[in-house]
Amino acid sequence: MARIVIPDDSPPQIKGTKALEKLEKWGEVELYNERASSEEEFIGRIKEARVVVNIRAYSKFTREVLGQCSPSLKLLSVLGTGVDNIDLSAAREHGILVTNTPGFAAPAVAEHALALMLAASRQITQLDKQVKNGGWPRGLVQQLFGKTLGIVGLGAIGGHLARLAKGIGMKVIAWTFHPSRERAEKFGVEFVSFDDLLKQADVISVNLRLSDKTTDLVGKRQFELMKSTAILVNTARGPIVNKQALIDALTYGKIAGAGLDAFHEEPILPDDPLLKLENVVLTPHSAGMTPETIERGARMAVDNVINFLKGSPTNMVK
Repeated sequence: MARIVIPDDSPPQIKGTKALEKLEKWGEVELYNERASSEEEFIGRIKEARVVVNIRAYSKFTREVLGQCSPSLKLLSVLGTGVDNIDLSAAREHGILVTNTPGFAAPAVAEHALALMLAASRQITQLDKQVKNGGWPRGLVQQLFGKTLGIVGLGAIGGHLARLAKGIGMKVIAWTFHPSRERAEKFGVEFVSFDDLLKQADVISVNLRLSDKTTDLVGKRQFELMKSTAILVNTARGPIVNKQALIDALTYGKIAGAGLDAFHEEPILPDDPLLKLENVVLTPHSAGMTPETIERGARMAVDNVINFLKGSPTNMVK
């Protein structure tokens, strides 16, 4: 039977699922519920595995790591959509197939993005704190009905968010690398240029994969194009938005607020300036953490392993 290693199920996500029970019928499964303390320890866990199931993005499959695992490692099955923690060119060179689970968390992440939009526009966290401290503030907040949402990246998550936003009466515009009339009609959005989206949108939601093309996609120039009343939401990856430019925009009123579920350093560092800002709502990269999403993602990642072992791989990352 194939040796299958899950080196990074911390916090636990696949442990206790029906998907894990199914996987155990196809190989000798070794599960780690504690984060490796070093790269050497991480390599030691996966070095002799034929299949690795990657749960957490903090596990970095660098050229060095993959080289140490060759030639035994043949499949890296990622529970998630993003593969920015993997050196894909090195994987190809070593003959390691990479698969992922596209769209598995779309409903949950889209709901979370909507929740961050509402929390930031309605100043929920600030008002909650003031009321609990004995206050009774009387100020104006933003409503989203009638406003424009600009979605940056119209994949499964962005498309689902478009439908939710239209459901509360928002106009939705979008920008993506590969726009098409079919996608515009499917999700009921209007494709515009990136600059036009930044200028028109009252809320901007980042829903892209992290790559060389998207790192620092939103920086100083992009914030200068936004409305001073705009809200930025990021449930994708922190480095898509330039950190210092974001802090400056929030500090000096270039935008009204932000809702963030993704950061440059995770967990966020205790001295991070974002923690001191009143106009930002923060969650711990938890947008996809629902029972339904966990079970579905685990099932897809396991099915990718089983299909590979059967000789018919699915959801391959190019």
